[in-house]
Amino acid sequence: MSDAGIPNGIKRPKLTTESLLAADYVEESHIRAFADALEADEQLFDQQDASSPNIPSTPVPSTSHTRIRKVSALSDFAPVNLKVKRRRKRDKDRPHDKRKDWLFLLLRWPILFFIFLFIAAEFGFYVVIRQLVNTKEWITAWRGQKGVLRKKLRSARTYEEWKAAAVTLDEYLKFDEWKKVDEDPFYDWRLVKKVRRSLRTLRDKKDARGCLGVLETCIRTNFAGVESSRLYSETFLGTKDLIESYFNELEKALEFIRETPDLSIDEKKRFFKSANTNLGISALCLSGGASFGYYHVGVVRAFLDAGLLPRVVAGTSAGGLIAALVCTRTDEELKLLLVPQLATRITACEETYNIWLSRLWKTGARFDSILWAQKCTFFTRGSMTFKEAYMRTGRILNISVIPADRHSPTKLLNYMTAPDTLIWTALLGSAAVPGILNPVVLMHKLRDGTVVPWNWGSRFKDGSLRVDIPLQALNLYFNVTHPVVSQVNPHVHLFFFAPRGSAGKPVAHHKGKGWRGNFLLSAAEQWLKHELSKNFKVIRDLELLPQILGQDWSSVFLQRFDGVVTIWPKTRVWDWFRLLRDPDPPELERMMRVGQSVTWPKLHMIENRAKIEKQIFLGRQYIRNCLRGRSAQSTPLQKPDAASVDPHIPPKSLSPHTSSDRPMSVDTDAEAAFSRGSSWFFKRGHANGSPSPASGAATPVDSAHDPLRSPAIRRKWTTELLGPASTETRPPDVDSSFAVPETPVSSQHSVRPRPRSASFLSRLRPKSFSNLSLPFTGEMKRPSRESNDVAEHAWSSDSSSDDDFGAEDRRQLRYPSVTNFDPLDDDDFQSGEEEV
Repeated sequence: MSDAGIPNGIKRPKLTTESLLAADYVEESHIRAFADALEADEQLFDQQDASSPNIPSTPVPSTSHTRIRKVSALSDFAPVNLKVKRRRKRDKDRPHDKRKDWLFLLLRWPILFFIFLFIAAEFGFYVVIRQLVNTKEWITAWRGQKGVLRKKLRSARTYEEWKAAAVTLDEYLKFDEWKKVDEDPFYDWRLVKKVRRSLRTLRDKKDARGCLGVLETCIRTNFAGVESSRLYSETFLGTKDLIESYFNELEKALEFIRETPDLSIDEKKRFFKSANTNLGISALCLSGGASFGYYHVGVVRAFLDAGLLPRVVAGTSAGGLIAALVCTRTDEELKLLLVPQLATRITACEETYNIWLSRLWKTGARFDSILWAQKCTFFTRGSMTFKEAYMRTGRILNISVIPADRHSPTKLLNYMTAPDTLIWTALLGSAAVPGILNPVVLMHKLRDGTVVPWNWGSRFKDGSLRVDIPLQALNLYFNVTHPVVSQVNPHVHLFFFAPRGSAGKPVAHHKGKGWRGNFLLSAAEQWLKHELSKNFKVIRDLELLPQILGQDWSSVFLQRFDGVVTIWPKTRVWDWFRLLRDPDPPELERMMRVGQSVTWPKLHMIENRAKIEKQIFLGRQYIRNCLRGRSAQSTPLQKPDAASVDPHIPPKSLSPHTSSDRPMSVDTDAEAAFSRGSSWFFKRGHANGSPSPASGAATPVDSAHDPLRSPAIRRKWTTELLGPASTETRPPDVDSSFAVPETPVSSQHSVRPRPRSASFLSRLRPKSFSNLSLPFTGEMKRPSRESNDVAEHAWSSDSSSDDDFGAEDRRQLRYPSVTNFDPLDDDDFQSGEEEV
């Protein structure tokens, strides 16, 4: 996708590695605004107009004026500047706190000491066991011809070389014989065989509807266990031949459904949308880890070269830096940037020790936020927002941060939760580890390009302190069911151990069967690891660990750090001494080579999954193009004739600068709710055709125009339920524009007043009972528009219907910032412009 900043007709200059690395994206005005926000006291933001919770940005108070020191008196009788001793509260007046319990104060430190003593002993035994396993594997796996083939596998420079060496090693060790046997206890091989045979038979018979029915059943996450990692851990490359042919048949069947003329566009639309929801998508999650995070560069390069880079990328701390680089550049630019020369732009730790020691003593942090902000702009391509990055590359960037206070939940920032937030401020917040970088303020970009503090100037810090891999949030927002995790955290990756082998790395002895080392060593490793986790849980639950640098560190060891596929690059002992050092080009080249070599064994498992996701994506894209072609062939006042439109011929490609050329949505409930918004919420208080409010401005709500407060509207609901009401019961102070018009009633049909003794049920009209049962019957009976035209017109100004509230109005209210992003909704789909 070309840059939006290049006019049509002008040829873009040729990209080179030197030109990309030499680019300067620093915007001084944004850096100054960020510095002013850091210097401003958070209490100053409370004085601003914070009446709009929709746009959490607040103008930064001007720093040109002299700041007024806040003064307060202890009481109305005490002078302001006179020191008055407060009377101490007695112990019985203080609220009970278990930390003040004398037993807690007496036993806290002895218990903590003994628990850490057990942890140290268990960790020592754990290291010994791991070394015993490594020694036995080295003795049995690196001798003779098997050792020569393993060295050739490890020295591969490309994925093709690695695959050739892996096939040779499988043939030498006779692992390929295991692939030919269909039976295995880790998947339902009988069901897979039936589905494969049915798909092949129906496709040969050109039975599109029968093939569609089978696909609706089998397109599920880990259907029949075919995505189990155990099925890929018996060989160096590949899995059972039955599973390989099953995925190939699924791919062909999906392509057949997309191209067949026997199914209508609506049927294809429903199928591909359902398949996308049932299967989910993959995501690449890059963990934090200080300088260990540069191993992610090799992992991303391996995905990029294989064409398997997911659309959803998440990162925290150092992983967020690489994720931002990936999501703000196109594939063409990434192939030129992900090279060893990238180390020339990695200068975060270039300062000398005397500088950072002085800063640590003065500010409590080793690094300076302003200096890091200027260096981060290269990785984020300037002051780009999450929404702008999504529109430019089609990839969805996610960065995890946590508020500076102890009790607020973790926030996952992306183009839905923080669309106009500057990415480089999110990176600084995600890297703000206590003692390394102080908490920072996130900045929000307005329509005119200026930036203001986001979330009323709240401070944020590293999200890996609580949630390093945000699997739950990714599943909620983007239906991620297949997360691929690259884990390099120093305190975590030492404990990654696959006792039965992992994908592309079978057990080194017993012909790939059994347990690593032996059963006793693998059992001891698992037991010690669970004991360490149990001791940390006891420390957390009893709140024994004190606050260090204002942070509770107990959750750092008790998170989930793995995914469906987990990649953990091997580090060296010397890497621990370079934990806060920048790599030079030779060092980055070595780290990239290690990252690629540990990713290649996992790619085949990921590739089988990506085949299905790609076909579903192409099907949704094909449907969208067909509907756009149908809409283009029809006039605005006439719907297209189905006979005159060939849905199987895609329309001409649109200009990349039009609003229609936008990335394909992930199509989740959360994304649909974000893109479409709540029509009722944004329409309240606005008449038809009224301009949208400016960013950060509060939405005025009139009680007579609010659907929840307007007596006229509430009476209309009652009128539709109970029938036409008498005009005599109408309040005199109701606005006439929202009043229900009087309906002339003849004298013979006039409603006579009933006695007060009559019951409430007897006064209800007969049709009211059917209306009351509507939520249970599933059918919505709407009043006829012809019978009440005037009332319907008055009601539509505050209606929550999507038909009355245009997509353009929703977009302007929801996206008050720079990029004009126009997600498609159901109304657009009916006109031929919906994203499937």
